[in-house]
Amino acid sequence: MAARHPEQFTVVGNHLAQHPEMSLTAIGLATHIQSLPEGTPVGIKALAAKFPEGETRIAAALRELETYGYLARTRERMPSGQIVTRTISYNQPRLNPAFTGTPVPAAPRSETAPEPEEPEPAAPTHSVTPTATTPTATPTAETPTPSAPDRTERTTPTGHLPLLPAPAADSFHHSAAIALLARLRLDDPRLLLSERDIHRLAPAVNAWLERGVDSADVRRTLSASLPVEPLRHPTAFLAHRLTALLPPPLPAAAPRSSDLPNLPNLPDLPRPSRPAPFQTCDGRERAFRSTEPGHCRDCAPRFAAA
Repeated sequence: MAARHPEQFTVVGNHLAQHPEMSLTAIGLATHIQSLPEGTPVGIKALAAKFPEGETRIAAALRELETYGYLARTRERMPSGQIVTRTISYNQPRLNPAFTGTPVPAAPRSETAPEPEEPEPAAPTHSVTPTATTPTATPTAETPTPSAPDRTERTTPTGHLPLLPAPAADSFHHSAAIALLARLRLDDPRLLLSERDIHRLAPAVNAWLERGVDSADVRRTLSASLPVEPLRHPTAFLAHRLTALLPPPLPAAAPRSSDLPNLPNLPDLPRPSRPAPFQTCDGRERAFRSTEPGHCRDCAPRFAAA
């Protein structure tokens, strides 16, 4: 049973309340905005402070309302130099000059539940207070800018992997490489790989094992210090690490004496003589080199003459 509201009510058309393509969040947000008095802030942060939906859902709902002609947002520069966003709400998409689409007709009203008709308000538009933003060309608070991850490792779509390292020959580590990649999901569930991706990455793991890296060290390198944000393309992420962190080959070992060829007998070369030890001069308490104790070269002539 419906009761007529003599005051404090808002007239909402069925073309909005029964819109077949917009989400319930967008329909409810449009109804709320149309019920507000003129000059009320309707920025993303102001709406997120009122409702449990976060800024991301509210921003997506506002974009829906713009798409279907129920909202228009323009940027204006104030005399102070600030750039503000002016939001105008329309209760009819055909009244929005920026809307070029075709308004979606409302669903037919059920004849079994007639509703009292309310008169349409005369005012065609509903404006709200501009939302101030910074005096730069960056997106305003109306459109949240996702923060870029502060990491040097970049991932690419799974279908466009970087040029992966390959083993020098058909390595016998192929089964070990496949087992290593399959067990990465035990370290982190985000590293769950398909069988196709495991076979694409296995040659690069073979190249690591071929260079003398232990399988436990390869697994630790691939799964350690993972980013906090979700891994949308774990295959590309692992391909980047296998390529960028590839260690150099081990240097060749020095040949053993038993591996050297038989060389002809060479004559014994004289060993270099060791320098004479230090002695203390009896005349000046001065150190000098000599095989026998005595005097240094400065004191020797004087004592010899005496």
